[in-house]
Amino acid sequence: MTKRGTAKHLKQKVSEVLEFPDDIVLNLPKVTLIGDVKVFIENHCGILEYTISRVRLYTTVGELTVNGDKLKIRSIVPKEICIEGKIKGIILNKDG
Repeated sequence: MTKRGTAKHLKQKVSEVLEFPDDIVLNLPKVTLIGDVKVFIENHCGILEYTISRVRLYTTVGELTVNGDKLKIRSIVPKEICIEGKIKGIILNKDG
């Protein structure tokens, strides 16, 4: 197991023992979809692409893509983004 994998495994175990949510301890993306018109994404690491039909974000586990029509970023603050429009799909492409 790599050093990075060992640290992640240790964080996971601590999260389980202390009953902390994984998204907080492991900095995992948390996606909240409101119907097909709005999505909140927490724990993102930055925008890779932004068009009216696609928003690609970098996360700690890979790229997260929101596909749709008339997409717009309603709000963005460190670690959280709100995207509105006609949302057709959300895809997570995990690293390795």
